[in-house]
Amino acid sequence: MHTAPTFGQSVRLVSNREIVARLRSKSFLISTAILLLISVASVVVGGIAAQNTSVPRVAVVGYVGQNVEQIKAFDLVQADNMTDAEGLVRDGTVVAAVVPAPADASPLGVAVIALSEPPAAVMNALSVSPELRLLEPPTRDNSLAYLVALGFGLVFLMSSITFGSTIAQSVVEEKQTRIVEILMSTISVRALLAGKVLGNSIMAFAQIIAIGLLVSVGMAVTGQTSLLAGVGPAIVWFAVFFAFGFVLLAALYAATASLVSRQEDVGSATSPVMILIMIPYFLVIFFNDNPTVLAVMSYIPFSAPVGMPMRIFLGSAAWWEPLLSLMVLLATTAAVIALGSRIYANALLRMGARVPLREALRK
Repeated sequence: MHTAPTFGQSVRLVSNREIVARLRSKSFLISTAILLLISVASVVVGGIAAQNTSVPRVAVVGYVGQNVEQIKAFDLVQADNMTDAEGLVRDGTVVAAVVPAPADASPLGVAVIALSEPPAAVMNALSVSPELRLLEPPTRDNSLAYLVALGFGLVFLMSSITFGSTIAQSVVEEKQTRIVEILMSTISVRALLAGKVLGNSIMAFAQIIAIGLLVSVGMAVTGQTSLLAGVGPAIVWFAVFFAFGFVLLAALYAATASLVSRQEDVGSATSPVMILIMIPYFLVIFFNDNPTVLAVMSYIPFSAPVGMPMRIFLGSAAWWEPLLSLMVLLATTAAVIALGSRIYANALLRMGARVPLREALRK
């Protein structure tokens, strides 16, 4: 006589089944490999670009070399005299030459010799600029902040849609083939939902961890240690927020997919969840330099996995804010799981036309 499995055993069986199914899926393995390669390639390209910052090659004559050397903005070539300096400019060895000039001709006592066009980089480096004071200096480079926002938003979008769509298709496939009736004869409907959410959440979290580790190792290998020190804490918090945020989204995907019985209807049924995923992506891309928008995003459960790590990177979040935001996310996730399990349980065995949401919420 066989005894029915406990709730915990049922959840473990279903989650293991979901994990094995993902690992055997060629499309999943290929998409994961592509995402990892893109992450590594972005780090390598950034490291190469940072190391290949070229400086102008400039010829100097006499005492001018000592003065220009203090600027540390040129690759200097010592010329014996004015004629040699002009020769280096004409044959392309240097982009310009800095030579002595009479005081009445130049207040700085130097002159710049170029071939056909004024060398902007040389002129800017030699120019004397007044003291500059910024009342609100930016804490991070704007272009770097945009790239970090793009990275967080893109990873959140792709991972959420990939695993969320997988859950939705699995739910409808089991309804369409009536496998769910066989499963429910052995395990409870809530154990089935919990196993699906847990298995796919583990795979999504593992993907995020793999991306974070590859990016961190890549930055360390390519010498981008200062960047790693700045973005590292934000990556850790992104992984933490994503772990709980995806559970919320996974429950919504399963619940909305249980309302339909055909694969053709999955897209329309899960489109509200898709919108909830896409909104944070576009907000963090277009408003990554807007502290008000980021602050609001960091306390909305659906956008907190992107908004709060971005604020941590920018240094605009107090130490207690990530903890408070995480508590809000946990409370919302628990409420969504309870609501989603109710919809899932009431709609899973309903075949045919789409189940209205109001009916699915009734006992």
